[in-house]
Amino acid sequence: MKHLSIDIETYSDVDIGKAGLYRYCDSPAFDILLFAYACDFGQVQVVDLAQGKAIPAQVIADLQNPDVVKHAYNAAFEITCLNHMGYTTPPDQWRCTMLHGLYLGYPAGLAKLGEALGLPEDKRKMTAGKALIRYFCQPCTPTRSNGNRKRNLPKHDLDKWKLFKAYNAQDVITEMEDYKRLAAYPVPDRVQDEWVTDYELNARGIRLDMKLVKGALAIDAQHRQALTQKAVRLTSLQNPNSRNQLLAWLNENSDLNLEKLTKETIAESLQIAEGPAADVLRIRKNLAKSSVSKYQAMDRAVCQDGRIRGVLQFYGANRTGRWAGRLVQVQNLPHDIPPAIATARHLAEEGNRRGLDLLYGDVSSTLSQLIRTAFVAPDDCMLCVSDFSAIEARVLSWLAGEQWRMEVFAKGGDIYCASASSMFGVPVVKHGVNGQLRQKGKVAELALGYQGGPNALIAMGALKQGLTEDELPDIVGRWRGANPRIRDYWYAVDRAAMAAMQDEGPAGLDHGIMFSRECNLLYGYEYLCIRLPSGRQLFYPQPFLSDNQFGRTAIHYKTQSAANWANTSTYGGKLVENITQAVARDCLALALKRLVDAGYKPLMHIHDEVVLEVPKAVLHDDEIDQINKIMCAPIPWAPGLILNADGFISPYYKKD
Repeated sequence: MKHLSIDIETYSDVDIGKAGLYRYCDSPAFDILLFAYACDFGQVQVVDLAQGKAIPAQVIADLQNPDVVKHAYNAAFEITCLNHMGYTTPPDQWRCTMLHGLYLGYPAGLAKLGEALGLPEDKRKMTAGKALIRYFCQPCTPTRSNGNRKRNLPKHDLDKWKLFKAYNAQDVITEMEDYKRLAAYPVPDRVQDEWVTDYELNARGIRLDMKLVKGALAIDAQHRQALTQKAVRLTSLQNPNSRNQLLAWLNENSDLNLEKLTKETIAESLQIAEGPAADVLRIRKNLAKSSVSKYQAMDRAVCQDGRIRGVLQFYGANRTGRWAGRLVQVQNLPHDIPPAIATARHLAEEGNRRGLDLLYGDVSSTLSQLIRTAFVAPDDCMLCVSDFSAIEARVLSWLAGEQWRMEVFAKGGDIYCASASSMFGVPVVKHGVNGQLRQKGKVAELALGYQGGPNALIAMGALKQGLTEDELPDIVGRWRGANPRIRDYWYAVDRAAMAAMQDEGPAGLDHGIMFSRECNLLYGYEYLCIRLPSGRQLFYPQPFLSDNQFGRTAIHYKTQSAANWANTSTYGGKLVENITQAVARDCLALALKRLVDAGYKPLMHIHDEVVLEVPKAVLHDDEIDQINKIMCAPIPWAPGLILNADGFISPYYKKD
């Protein structure tokens, strides 16, 4: 096979960081400035498109040739930009070095990857790149000194342009060196195919109800202005949005004695505040809500055809391989929906703040609850939504062999009720006998499956849901007592991982899970690997044994923490969480493949929920049943895993 390594530099008047790749390319001003390439990892050539040079005909042919493997770091960028400018190149012919690095547990970012791999200085990304990109790739501010121009061209600074071409070439050199060091552990074909499916899903995008988006933004602006004016009347402050001014006013006009003004202190103070201070705190709480930030993101990122694209990042959570949200952060949408949702949507579309206020009272919360419904189907289609139910609990039970839980799932039971019943030794029925215990079962299920204790219950909101701190240890003990196989599984996983580290030999568990210590002898890279039932592997770079914060011997490895490539430690429960979430992720990936093979067009997915667009002309009465059936079809590498899915059909996205 022939290999073609590529990096391009581009211009657009759209901020790619805020609006995303597809809106960036969608601008009429978008252009490709430089095209750097190397054949078969050889010498790099730079084509100066901005100054009239042309990409060689053979390279253009190679972009479409299935016998030529194309390489790039964050290859989705190159594919999208080149296709937008008419250089046709199919995504299934590309290999993404960013994905390769993420698959092996390394950080995202060409510079960070090079640092983590320890590239020599002459192979690393040039540090001058950011300044050059600001100069040539983004609009500039018109000034008298630059002749009031809005864009810098090569002729405006030939020395910088020469350096920019060197920077473009160096990115190809860095990408090729990264690939060479990662190649010993290639991305599996199955994961590569999933990446292609994900690219096509992101490129397809999903339609937005821009009338709703614009209406929500207009209502929020009016609402914020009204709240600010009310705060001015109550406080006589020139700027009641100023944290310092408002804090001083509250301490002078109440007995609160606040040291800071945070979400937590406001919530606590509202329980005791009275009179104008209480009104001002409520205003502050409403003004601090980010209910429209997602509408703003939609408005920035929507393409000219009314669709938003690129809302998911493949392998965004590289410890497990799960997807991450981008732009609108669809993985973090509000769950609540307003009553009479059609009425609320109509009022928002019309920009009717007064109507929303009269009917729903809390305008900010209502706008927040409508965010999901801004994702819509075209007039000739419907959205079909299917969601795996309790998939992590099902996967964990299957992995650990907790039979009573498997029987609950097999019979279609409520795991929260069943868990509470096991914990307290009494029947528990939702909205029925001992129904008050279901909440304790639910909190325990969500918090305790990965060796968590009372603090995990608190983090999951146990105290906010009415549980007291004194009863949390008892809940932990009861849950662990009711789930002995899961409890034992934490320690079995820990022992297997430690054995792989200490004996430098593989250690296996049920369902084909295998722990091993791998080493790339040429470059000295080591990994703790976990082979999953699907055959995919999880990688923990540069592992070693050392005492953790509790003085116990634990596995440590390198990971990206804030801005640093640093050491962190892990333990049995955390490894079980990684394995469980990774297996659940593989179930979703397989479901997506099966849906695509069946002719469906996925638009996005949120955690374990898939959103499809189906034309009304082919929509059947049993469509959602067929989709759910595909979602829950037996998995060849997970015999005995019981899946369940539920779904609905709607002209707009929502929580059923």
